[in-house]
Amino acid sequence: VDMVFYDLTSTYFEGQGPPGLAANGHSRDGKPRNRQVLVGLVMVDGWPIAHRVFEGNRRDANTVPHVLHDLEQRFGLKRIVFVGDRGMVTSQNLEDLRGGGHGYIVGRNRRRSGEVFDYIQNATGPWIECPVGITAREKAHAPKTFVQEVAADKPGVRVFVVHSEERHAFECTQRAKAMDRVRKKLEALQQRVAKGRLKAAAKIGAAAARILARNHGHRYYDWACEDGAFRFFEHPVHFPREQAYEGKYVIQTEEPHLSAVDAVQLYKELSDVERAFASLKDVIDMRPLYHRTPYRTQAHIFVAALAFLLHRAIENKLKAARLDLSATEAL
Repeated sequence: VDMVFYDLTSTYFEGQGPPGLAANGHSRDGKPRNRQVLVGLVMVDGWPIAHRVFEGNRRDANTVPHVLHDLEQRFGLKRIVFVGDRGMVTSQNLEDLRGGGHGYIVGRNRRRSGEVFDYIQNATGPWIECPVGITAREKAHAPKTFVQEVAADKPGVRVFVVHSEERHAFECTQRAKAMDRVRKKLEALQQRVAKGRLKAAAKIGAAAARILARNHGHRYYDWACEDGAFRFFEHPVHFPREQAYEGKYVIQTEEPHLSAVDAVQLYKELSDVERAFASLKDVIDMRPLYHRTPYRTQAHIFVAALAFLLHRAIENKLKAARLDLSATEAL
């Protein structure tokens, strides 16, 4: 065993849920008012080998030490390469991986570190084209993915900046929608000030702050109020930075023999865990939860995880038999 893929999802309760386990946190289900639990899933070679249930308000990064302990104690894995998403990266987690003799391939959060922006800005060398995935090949115009390695600040650390045409198109569209919503509200505020309906500078500032707090408006616009006139404009620092981010993401590793293209392909395989979550939630009905005790909650998720294991086994049997049938259709 070499590559271990780990990701988290959440599943929510109808009702209060068990005290201590059910808590409000970042909801992946779009249900921020519902209490939830986090479910971590570990996959190796496309197979789910372990899962773990965490409190609903636990930080993603704080789940990693428990998963590493499981892999070492339950499975006796000597050396793994941990593949995780942006929420898993803390200096302590990376230190724990190094200390255990393990490797890692992780995504870096774009906005939480000025270091990541510097890496993106330093990506001025030649881009290497990555092989197109199956879903991309099925499109009339197959979107491409490019990667280049940039110099890291620490010895032994390797950093890859990736540019995805598909991601770039999506993020540009989302940004245009958000800017349009914010601009309309700022224009309405500008008219209110011009007509004298809002005069106090403190109230004008509070209204502008409320508008910019929604739809990520502070990333795109800034404002000024001079001589009783309100005006807004594209933010001179934040807006160019947002445009630089679009379509880009950063991967970090310390594996010395990994090529840039291999790093991208392995990181992209995390999407297999995301597809697993979709099966758990929508096919196997892991959500919502109605239980009131921790044991019943854990048992419910355990049965769902076993059902997903069987689902994956059926899927592989169907592929081996060359039958054009999904596991869900077969069931």
